[in-house]
Amino acid sequence: MKLGWRKTKKNFWQTVSPMKFILGGYCLIILLGTALLSLPAAARGSVATPVTDSFFTAASATCVTGLIRYDTYCHWTLFGQLVILAMIQVGGIGFMTVALLIMMLARRKIGLGQRSLMQNSISAPQIGGIVRMTRFIARGTFLIEGVGAAFLAFDFVPRFGPAKGLYFSIFHSVSAFCNGGFDLMGGTTGEFSSLTGMRDNLYVNCVIMLLIFLGGLGFFVWSDVLHKQGQFSRLTLQSKMVLSISVFLVVFGALAMFWTEYAGNQAAGVSLPQQVLHSLFASVSARTAGFNTIDLTSMTEPGIFVMICLMLVGGSTGSTAGGIKTTTLWVLCVSVYATFSRKKNIEAFGRRMEEGITRTASCVFMTYLLLILAATTVISVLEGLPVLTVLFETTSAMATVGLTLGITPSLGMVSKLILAFLMLCGRVGSITMLLAFSSEKKVIPSRLPLEKIQVG
Repeated sequence: MKLGWRKTKKNFWQTVSPMKFILGGYCLIILLGTALLSLPAAARGSVATPVTDSFFTAASATCVTGLIRYDTYCHWTLFGQLVILAMIQVGGIGFMTVALLIMMLARRKIGLGQRSLMQNSISAPQIGGIVRMTRFIARGTFLIEGVGAAFLAFDFVPRFGPAKGLYFSIFHSVSAFCNGGFDLMGGTTGEFSSLTGMRDNLYVNCVIMLLIFLGGLGFFVWSDVLHKQGQFSRLTLQSKMVLSISVFLVVFGALAMFWTEYAGNQAAGVSLPQQVLHSLFASVSARTAGFNTIDLTSMTEPGIFVMICLMLVGGSTGSTAGGIKTTTLWVLCVSVYATFSRKKNIEAFGRRMEEGITRTASCVFMTYLLLILAATTVISVLEGLPVLTVLFETTSAMATVGLTLGITPSLGMVSKLILAFLMLCGRVGSITMLLAFSSEKKVIPSRLPLEKIQVG
């Protein structure tokens, strides 16, 4: 009997592909979160929240997005908020990371199947050292979140009191680092207000921005920077690409937001230092964090478009952030440069990239683009809303950002299910989602006859 169970277990790891297992794991967490949030104890007034709204909230928390149907503080009890916080944490570092940590604590043997799943879950370059990397991810995550909570407590404890201030510090530190976008400020500055009540608080803004930035860099970049003692020239090509384009996007995004917004309707009564701070925070947060310190509904159309572009790129591979990823954008840009320069290979920082990387980057970009455009068209028709407004919402969902122009709470059930599907695709990854639903056919080692075509 015991031998048969072991055989079944072995067959399970061999037959279920890593992509299907990763997708199924996130779906399981969402369903569990839905069940817990549907309990009367999870909502204020002990009234059960509709299943569809609980499902949408669970999907948003697990996929670390931040799009919500109800204000997190005003609707959910402490129990409901803790359930949301737990889902943000699991979704941020990945459910396979949590699963392996539990196995380590239980002193269970971690087999090749689990290591392979972990490799696919965090986009590790190789399976070797995956257990050591899991420990590094856990320690680094809890250390950074703890330090972030301690720094936030210096402002939140005097503002909200000891117990509430510490709780708010922990919640917002985890939410910021995991790029979750959930906040508890609804009871202080009004429902769905996010961090607008602290838009001029330089200290809190800087702590939140630093947490968001560190969470969006990626676990392997941290490891590389620490091992190479911060010497940029010694870093791997991946780390160099991530760091350089991340800094560029933050600076470029801030300049673009400053130019588009503060030549418009938000400039009245706002000093130059405040304008710079608001623009910088908007640029950092648009990289999939989901917090906002300015009223997004009063933004100009160029400003909205800038934020859509920033949201689409998102963070980096192997991080808590979503989007097409910074490395994908880098590869596409370098490919364009190589084509115009008539170079045979794609090169950066004195290194040549592997063949086929452009095809993968193009696949990721086109998958994101097609899903966002299709969802935008459907929701715009169903809800009768402007295309640009819906495009902002669908991009926010697909890139797991959580920023909203205020239409999400009033959307119909079909539109919310579409957004939930986009959030799941964004968190799991477009390539993982495609491979999970594709049939596992063996590659046929034959080549069809070549015929050239003209493009461009």
